[in-house]
Amino acid sequence: MAGLSLRCGDCGAHLKSVEEAQEHAELTLHTNFSESTEAVLNLVCTVCGKPCRTKIESDLHTKRTGHSDFVDKTMEEAKSLELNASEMVVPEIDKKLLEELESMGFPTARATRALHFSVLNLPLTWVADHENDEDIDEMPLVPAKTNAEVAKRSLTPEEAKIKAQELRERARKKKEEEERRMEREREKERIRIGKELLEAKRIEEENERKRMLALRQAEKDEEKRAREKIRQKLEEDKAERRRKLGLPPEEPGTSKPSAPPMRERKSALPIKPATKTEHMRDCLRSLKQAHKDDDAKVKRAFQTLLTYVGNVAKNPDEEKFRRIRMTNATFQDRVGCMTGGIEFLEVCGFEKVEGDEFLTLPKQKVDMAVINSAGAELTSAINNPFFGVL
Repeated sequence: MAGLSLRCGDCGAHLKSVEEAQEHAELTLHTNFSESTEAVLNLVCTVCGKPCRTKIESDLHTKRTGHSDFVDKTMEEAKSLELNASEMVVPEIDKKLLEELESMGFPTARATRALHFSVLNLPLTWVADHENDEDIDEMPLVPAKTNAEVAKRSLTPEEAKIKAQELRERARKKKEEEERRMEREREKERIRIGKELLEAKRIEEENERKRMLALRQAEKDEEKRAREKIRQKLEEDKAERRRKLGLPPEEPGTSKPSAPPMRERKSALPIKPATKTEHMRDCLRSLKQAHKDDDAKVKRAFQTLLTYVGNVAKNPDEEKFRRIRMTNATFQDRVGCMTGGIEFLEVCGFEKVEGDEFLTLPKQKVDMAVINSAGAELTSAINNPFFGVL
């Protein structure tokens, strides 16, 4: 049976004619072609008119578009090719190149097949790739009409060189465009992964926040139950003492008689004023109670105050440790915005100066006893989990 198509040995594509093989070679730089008795299919979609060359291509078209009706026009083209092949002749080739190959020792039939089937005038490469073909030494035959068209389109060595350069340039540009497209795809993938990681982190932080709230509520409930047990224990002890004294049990609805009003007595002794240590403790307790829902922020404020006090205790002569800029963002975030933070420093001896822009501890007012007491109170507040609860 006469050849119905050409097969590309590099990618396996089926091509209808030599013209299609040359176009395929220009686009892909493939040069390994051979005759095939397998006809190229021509399945035409009845909905959109798209032609499909193979069953796989028609299946992909159906999957993408949903079009499943095709008309098989393969035999029509096969009959057309057979009619055109009724008059078979030896293809016209470059006589000069044929003489050169014959002078190298190649048989005329082999040289003719190489010059006819090789793309971009690379006969030696074609011979090397097809030297084991069964029909390598048979003279090729092509339809007379096709032979005339191929003869018209044959290229000189100079034209072939220019054409090859153009094809390489087109292949290079195509490769660059493909690399840019792949880079855009990779960038989209990186952005997608980044968004997924941020969302996962947000969900994890939200779950951690809910867990901490549940843990804090459980601690409050446990503390409430403990107080209720203590109250019940006190009531039982009270009832036991009344029983031992022979007194009747106290009725639940009985209210305790109010104590008679005490006459106010003026003490001859002066009332002892609150010490600085007690004032410091009150400042820290106010800070803890004002921000009881944010233990981490409270602990950070205590740590910052302890750092300020510790620097003064270690370096009382260094002015930089006795001077705090109140407008500093870090100071405001950790101490300045916290209730009782600045008051605590003022109890330690710091004073507002220069329009309340700085807190300064004058060297002559440094009282190491007060500074040491401040450090002790801060350490106790940090380490005692029940500080400021009651």
